[in-house]
Amino acid sequence: MLKKKKTEVYALGQHISMSADKARRVIDQIRGRSYEKTLMILELMPYRACYHIFKLVYSAAANASYNMDSNESNLLISKAEVNEGTTIKKFKPRARGRSYPIKSPTCHITIVMKDISLDDEYVEINSLKKPRWKNKHTAMVYHNMYSSGGVWDKK
Repeated sequence: MLKKKKTEVYALGQHISMSADKARRVIDQIRGRSYEKTLMILELMPYRACYHIFKLVYSAAANASYNMDSNESNLLISKAEVNEGTTIKKFKPRARGRSYPIKSPTCHITIVMKDISLDDEYVEINSLKKPRWKNKHTAMVYHNMYSSGGVWDKK
């Protein structure tokens, strides 16, 4: 009986004190990208969620190198998801003896990385794919903005 070698590893961050929507804004930018490109994107983005996601991506890569002996240049983020966690509820004292509720949302972030050198399907699909620029039926179309009625003055 042959065992299939694992091609995916993951890192999970739970109860991160941040809204799930703010983390999804960053996760949508890195989904499907390579490991090195992801680190570069996360370094340059100005959001607070980038720090936590950077740590998770780095941890998933460390898991891949330790568990599968894979190279960092072959890693690809195959799945990245953000789920809502529990809401931390506190009360703050206000004027005239009243209390004001503070709700701090948390989220759970999962990063799944795939080693494309171990994945046979990825190599077969990419070898069969034809490049887009080798289309025989492309025609060059010239648009002139002055003759097509694009610019006109309203007096």
